[in-house]
Amino acid sequence: MREGLIPTVLGTVVTAAGTALEINDMRKHGTNVKDKEVVSLVAAGIVGFGLAHVVLGTIDLVEHRR
Repeated sequence: MREGLIPTVLGTVVTAAGTALEINDMRKHGTNVKDKEVVSLVAAGIVGFGLAHVVLGTIDLVEHRR
């Protein structure tokens, strides 16, 4: 298995989960910033954490192509 593949896949799954949480929260409260709850902030953190894994995993994949 190529180095960096696991973080990239994990990051993709985590990003999708955070995006799903954010979409669910937007359906519940709309896009009004005043109505945002802690769930929205947690979802944004999860998306950021997932994207960081995708970037770092991709860097590993590119560095270890052989």
